[in-house]
Amino acid sequence: MTDLRTISAAVIAGDLEAVKTGVQQAVDDGDAPGEVLDQALLPAMDVVGERMKSGEMFIPEVLISARAMQGGLDIILPLLSEGETRSFATVVIGTVEGDLHDIGKNLVGMLLQGAGFKVIDMGTNVSAEAFVRAVKENKAQLLGMSALLTTTMPKMPETIDALTEAGLRDQVKIMAGGAPVSQDFVDKIGADAYGASAAEAVEKAKELMAKLMAR
Repeated sequence: MTDLRTISAAVIAGDLEAVKTGVQQAVDDGDAPGEVLDQALLPAMDVVGERMKSGEMFIPEVLISARAMQGGLDIILPLLSEGETRSFATVVIGTVEGDLHDIGKNLVGMLLQGAGFKVIDMGTNVSAEAFVRAVKENKAQLLGMSALLTTTMPKMPETIDALTEAGLRDQVKIMAGGAPVSQDFVDKIGADAYGASAAEAVEKAKELMAKLMAR
């Protein structure tokens, strides 16, 4: 059997080829895909998130680790049996209409996927209507909005209003973030959580899902 710790170490180090080789070897050796996911890939990204939060890792390193993680996921996810298939929470993310910045949003998406969420990335310049449509079509439990310009921040409450009008607001938890966004702003627009950093956004997403599951 493959030592799954070596796969975790490769993810943390951002060694894409080592991750792909290790995951494939583990599967070939008879390790259950679900075990590789739960005991190697997901724990590794937990470590990456903690190191980013503590300042031990920086954005470029985290992005490299996240891409390495994705290489392992590409092998594992198609192999999960019906019994192993994860009912990951689905999160729709995107940068609001009028804003083309995506580095922070991409990082949050990668970390969310590394934490086990199913991520629907809408990209940038996403209208309120498009967010509503994506939440409805994907039956998303979470929505994450990003804004890097003060001029585009009003699109966040506009999106929340659109979700309310569509009758979806009670079905989805909303997170917001980005350089000009603050906790006060998030409170004022009626969103559910604010992530000051990518790592914190993932923590808040986990907290929101825990509350939903506790109902």
